[in-house]
This record gives sequence, C-alpha cells and structure tokens, in this order.
Amino acid sequence: MFENLSERLDSAFKQLKGEGRINEINVATTVKEIRRALVDADVNYKIAKEFTDKVKDKAMGEKVLTSVSPGQLMVKIVKDELAELMGGKEEELNLTGKPTIILIAGLQGSGKTTFSGKLANFLKSKKNSKPLLVAGDVYRPAAMEQLRVLGEQIKVPVYIELENTDPVQIAKNAIAQAKQNGNNIVIIDTAGRLAVDEAMMQEVANIKNAVQPHEILFVVDAMTGQDAVNTAKAFNDRLDFTGVVLTKLDGDTRGGAAISIKYTVDKPIKFVSMGEKLETLDVFYPERMAQRILGMGDITTLVERAQAQFDEVQAKKLEKKIRANKFDFEDFKEQLQQIKKMGNIKDLLAMIPGVGKAVKDIDISDDAFKGIEAIINSMTPYERSNPDVIDGSRRKRIAGGSGKDIGEVNAFMKQFEQMRQMMGQMNKMKGMGGGMGMPGMPMGRR
Repeated sequence: MFENLSERLDSAFKQLKGEGRINEINVATTVKEIRRALVDADVNYKIAKEFTDKVKDKAMGEKVLTSVSPGQLMVKIVKDELAELMGGKEEELNLTGKPTIILIAGLQGSGKTTFSGKLANFLKSKKNSKPLLVAGDVYRPAAMEQLRVLGEQIKVPVYIELENTDPVQIAKNAIAQAKQNGNNIVIIDTAGRLAVDEAMMQEVANIKNAVQPHEILFVVDAMTGQDAVNTAKAFNDRLDFTGVVLTKLDGDTRGGAAISIKYTVDKPIKFVSMGEKLETLDVFYPERMAQRILGMGDITTLVERAQAQFDEVQAKKLEKKIRANKFDFEDFKEQLQQIKKMGNIKDLLAMIPGVGKAVKDIDISDDAFKGIEAIINSMTPYERSNPDVIDGSRRKRIAGGSGKDIGEVNAFMKQFEQMRQMMGQMNKMKGMGGGMGMPGMPMGRR
C-alpha cells in the first residue's frame, strides 16, 4: 500500500538532508518534488498544489529547534497536513436508530457485498450489536448467495426474497422483520453497475427515500485512482452520502483516492478494507494513514488487531506455559492461526516503524506459514507437546509426512529451540517474555 508514493516522498525529504536550516530555496525544491509525487499517485493537480502551498507556508513560518533537522521538521509538517487533508480525525458511525439503517452503495465490483459482511462482523464483535444483512441486489443471484455465505460465516442473519424484484419493498420488509426479531442494525446491500447510470442512481435514491437511512456508505475501489474520486462525486451529488469506504487498499494502489476523496466530496472516509478476510476492516484514522504513507508505520492499529484476535484466557494460559518453559509446537501452531486472522502478513510487517522499507521488495505470501504448519501437522500429538523427544529418526519421518526436506525440518527445529531459549531469557529479565518469533517464515526476492 502506497509503496511508490512513500518512496517518492522519502526521496523529496532527502533534499533537506544535511541542511542546517530551512530556507526558501531548499523548501521550494522539496515542495516541488512532493507535488510531483502526489500527482503521480493520482492526486488531482489542484489538490496537490493547494496542499504543497500550505506545506511551504508552514515550513517557512516554523522556527527550527536546534535538536530537530529541517528534514524531520518537514516530515512532521507533511504528516500533519496529510492527516488534515484526509479528514483530520476519525468519524464514527451514527448508531442511534432503533433500528439503525445503513445503506451500502457503489459500483459493481467495488466490494460492496464483502464490505457489508465485514461491517456486520465488525458491529457484532466490536459494538455488541445484532445486525441483519439485507440482499438488495435483485439483479445478481450470485450477490445474494455471497451475502448468505458471509452471513453464515459470521453467524449473522441474512434477509433474502428470491421472488421479489422490488428492492424498495425488500428493504421495507427487512426493516419490519428486524424490528420483530430484535435486530438493532439493518445493513442493506444494493445493486451496482459497471459505470454510473441513471437507472442505478434512481434505484438507490428510491431506497434512500423509502427507508430514511441513518448512514449511507459509498464503497469505492481505491485501485481505480482518480476515477474513484469522480465516481464518489457523482454518487454524492445524487445521494448525499454520509461516509466513504475505501476497499482493496492492499492492492497496487497509488493512494490518490485516499488522499483526494475527503477534499473533493467533503465527506469523511469511515472505513478501509483490505483483502477477503472478514476481520480485515479498519476504522479510518487520518493521522495513522498519514504515518503509513510516510513510512512511519502504524503500531496502534497493529496492536488493536492483535488484541482483537488474541483471546485473553488463552493468553494467560500461554503466559503460564512460557513461565514454566513448557511452550510447545501446539502452542506455536495456535499463535500462527491467530496471526493469520490479523490480515495480510506483509501489510502487518509494514505497520512496524522502519520495517515497511525493509520488506517492500520482498515477496511475503499469505501462505508463508503453510510449510511450518505442514511440519507441525506431521508430528504426533505426543511430539507436539514434547518437542525434546523429537530425535533424528522422528525428524526423518516428519520430513516425509510433510513433504519437506530433512534440512528444512532441522532448520525449523533449531529456530524453534532458539526462540524457546530467548523466551526463557526474557522471562528471567522481565518476569515474562512475551515476544513471539516467527521461525521458518519463507521470504523470496521478487
């Protein structure tokens, strides 16, 4: 995410490296490079120009502290202005309705249906709500089936009328059922088209007028760049939506949509969605996104994702095992499963300050742990619980069962033992060594 833009901005800040102070000449050069980087990232030139003019004015007006280099000061100014351009602060959903009605709109292929499932999962798990999903796309049976499957996965009811072709009536009927069954949130997935057209706009507008939603969320594919911004404007002019959802931010996006949409439609970005996993939905925090664009990482989001996935009871059990030096392969496998739920591995690593640049040219597959899991799965339950009993003959059998070379099994066993020793040392130093290593994770150059 934003790899190219981050590199270009980093290059622009290097113009100030070694400079003793900020002056009009070196600021002008840096600002020009920042503007070029933004335009290349699909940010509208007018927005890029206005943004860099603000940055320049602030830079020239700043008194540089002796302990702060001009480059560091410029990074801070750009971060603050980027956060402001993207909305300044996070905007929460309006959940005051009884029930709260959320209308989902956007083009076909933008990720509306997947987002609807993710939102239901988010509201159920984070807000303790009882959502009802509504299949309002009467043109694509596949969309109804997709929503039904998503609902099953997250144990959220889905309202479907196979014979009814009137989305307005379907929405009304669904709300009536939600009131009967005690669902306090109704999420209505609507039909999309490949491009903006009058029929689609009228249909969504009719649903809006009929059910008076508390939130209208416009879902847009971030990979479509400036087109995403233009589509957002067309939808907002007609629907006056309450918020934007950016999907596919884990793709090869140039970042222009995330930076430009708030400025163009003056509506907040409320969520960002990455990948197909139902847990990978994040509230949009402008300052955190600005930090990520500038390669500063995003530790806060990383910790929040970890807290959402790691069970407190299990964590305490694990702590006891580590204290007693009883951490085994079964425990390790459980930790891998939890980490995989947190999202794309490379995206997670990029949230750690300084690591993003280090892994940008490294291909880290979401299947990175499959080899490790195959080795652990080839062990007997006794071997998983007692790593020390795994001798040479057992390793040979495990290698054959996992389809791995004996050298790979030996390397993994060695790394696992090193990790256990490190945990023991941290335990002695701090009373509890909570660090988890990831032995054996394959990385390959592109």
